[in-house]
Amino acid sequence: MKKRILSAAIILAIVIPLLIIGSWPFALGVGCVAILAFKEVTDLMEKEKKLPTLIKLLALISLLYIIFYNTSDLFKTFNASYQTFALLLLFLLTPSVFVKKGQYTTKDAFYLIGWIVLLGMFFNSLLVIVNNNLNLLIYLILITALNDTFALFFGMLIGKHKLLKDVSPKKTIEGSIGGLIIGSFVGIMFYINVINPTISLSRVVIGTIALSVVGQIGDLLFSKIKREHKVKDFSNLIPEHGGVLDRLDSLIFVLIAFLLLFQI
Repeated sequence: MKKRILSAAIILAIVIPLLIIGSWPFALGVGCVAILAFKEVTDLMEKEKKLPTLIKLLALISLLYIIFYNTSDLFKTFNASYQTFALLLLFLLTPSVFVKKGQYTTKDAFYLIGWIVLLGMFFNSLLVIVNNNLNLLIYLILITALNDTFALFFGMLIGKHKLLKDVSPKKTIEGSIGGLIIGSFVGIMFYINVINPTISLSRVVIGTIALSVVGQIGDLLFSKIKREHKVKDFSNLIPEHGGVLDRLDSLIFVLIAFLLLFQI
């Protein structure tokens, strides 16, 4: 427990100053975290077979291109969507024709493309949101952090009924509901008092509850990915917390869903 708290404190000590400073230091930090997340994905794939170094390099270039192409226009993240996806598809599908049989298949290519699209959208949207309104990111973090924390708390306190035993055995229905209520309530209060006091209350309530639900689905999806690959965590980078993707699982889904549900 002490290691878990210390790890969280160190992460906050790094992230908070970068958020306050913003600009290129924050972008650099996001790029570094994206590279770590990418490594966790390729390490997961390489539990079955080694990927060619060239493929990993092309995939990383594609990911960084998506992340940094446009970081200013909120809700217009993929202004160059055709160019972006053309680069991604050409880079990662074409080599599957020429690489020695079994080393890199079309199945591997599409799996890698899916991860790059997901991570690219998330990290790019993260930069775009911070560049436009830092409070929006705080709102999203409040939803996910409180949802996760109180789902665990209520699960330990009153949890009796398993939510999805085959996906995440420790999660309970009672914990899920408790986390959803606390995360949604605090998120709603923050949005209407700090971000936009004039927005329709019903819109914020429905949108925030939807984001809370999506965050829990994201958590479950990443748990399912780990279960399918027979691993406990994506990595052991952060003591007692796992890897980058273990910490960002809910936020990835919440942030992407936010871009669909809200406008400034």
